[in-house]
Amino acid sequence: MSTPDPEYYRQKIQQVFAEVGNVVVGQQYMVNRLLIGLFTGGHILLEGVPGLAKTLTISTLSKVLHLHFQRVQFTPDLLPSDLVGTMIYNQNQSEFEVKKGPIFANLVLADEVNRSPAKVQSALLEAMQEKQVTIGETTYPIDLPFLVLATQNPVEQEGTYPLPEAQLDRFMLKVYVDYLKKADELEVMRRMANMSYVEAVRPVLSKEDIFAIRALINQVQISETLEKYIIELVFATRKPAEYDLAEYAQYVQFGVSPRASIALHRAAKAVAFLNERDYVLPEDIKDVATDVLNHRILLNYEAEADGIRTQDFIEAILRKVPIS
Repeated sequence: MSTPDPEYYRQKIQQVFAEVGNVVVGQQYMVNRLLIGLFTGGHILLEGVPGLAKTLTISTLSKVLHLHFQRVQFTPDLLPSDLVGTMIYNQNQSEFEVKKGPIFANLVLADEVNRSPAKVQSALLEAMQEKQVTIGETTYPIDLPFLVLATQNPVEQEGTYPLPEAQLDRFMLKVYVDYLKKADELEVMRRMANMSYVEAVRPVLSKEDIFAIRALINQVQISETLEKYIIELVFATRKPAEYDLAEYAQYVQFGVSPRASIALHRAAKAVAFLNERDYVLPEDIKDVATDVLNHRILLNYEAEADGIRTQDFIEAILRKVPIS
């Protein structure tokens, strides 16, 4: 079997950015993070105020990737069976048959995931972790690649069900989506003011391409020194006092789990590949550290009272922890 050509696939990835850019303006960072998740098999949680094109970006990306896409609007009355499927009675056959739910797709957009109660979130959890769904007494595998892209907005917390830490940990990255720059917002306004504007994109990457890119990312080299650096970053979130971060020790309730080490390792290799290298630099690890760690660190009420943010703690870790 021939080895995939890295340059060929890097050009294809640039085409993906260009095609998404035909519809979505100024969200290259978000697209970059979504591709990192796709190419490393990690789920993504997007958080940002309404109107920042989170849903539009994901649906556009699904068309460019030529993958089966399903959007699920999470609401307080959503049931687990609405997500994974259920058994229905077929009167013609006089027997029960399985009706699969929208979770059986390659890309699943869980829109406003914190709007649904724990039962629905736990149903999503099995699919995310096990890549399978149990309906009745039968377990069905989900077609790969499988990626859950969830959104939540930080406003209007009344009537929401915050995701438990165990489920947050299943997301490889939590990406904060910010407002557009002035020039980008001007372009959006002009484009959308044209009522005859039609969004049009063409497929660029197939399933086979995605698996080939995964194989290339898997071959990206990372030195033992940088692997140990990842471990030091992770341990600094758990025992900050041992890393000259005593001022944060009183605020940390729980540090990150071993999933953070795995996610940092994979994401750094993906960043190196997207930057046209076959080896990882310290900057690649630092580039994704915030998105990998921010939702896994649990600060206490004292931190909130004193105005200490998770972002501040992560920045302090990146400043203090040396590469030995």
